[in-house]
Amino acid sequence: MYRVLGDFYPDAATPQLLSQTLYVPGQAPARRALARDYSPKQTENLKVSITTSPETLVAGLSARVRFALEPGDGLERYLGAWAHMLAASDDLIDMMHAHPTIADGTHEMQFDLVFPRPRVYRIWVQFQRHGVVNTAQFDVPVIASNPS
Repeated sequence: MYRVLGDFYPDAATPQLLSQTLYVPGQAPARRALARDYSPKQTENLKVSITTSPETLVAGLSARVRFALEPGDGLERYLGAWAHMLAASDDLIDMMHAHPTIADGTHEMQFDLVFPRPRVYRIWVQFQRHGVVNTAQFDVPVIASNPS
């Protein structure tokens, strides 16, 4: 079983997410649990690194997710934004499409998010450099808040 997701934001409309379930015959691959993966990623023509603030993310609280890009030259807007991010919970219940809140075409960009539940989220982020779209993925754990 596979889930196919289409995430788009038409002009003068609201963001939309379409999903479809596909069943493919054959032996299903073993399910692999997501675990923290903040390792730098080499994409087509960029090295992408991630940091979060706070370092341990808490469900329901504001989080800053920052990306550093190497090299930092030649960055271009892609589909009208400096970057695009899709974050999906490991159970595919929660999905967020975001654009950077801090970006100016330089080698660092920041996204401000609130992760709704304690899960591990897979984050895909896209940047365009010299006409090439680069996609990197990271796995970000989010914990439950401690009751006061």
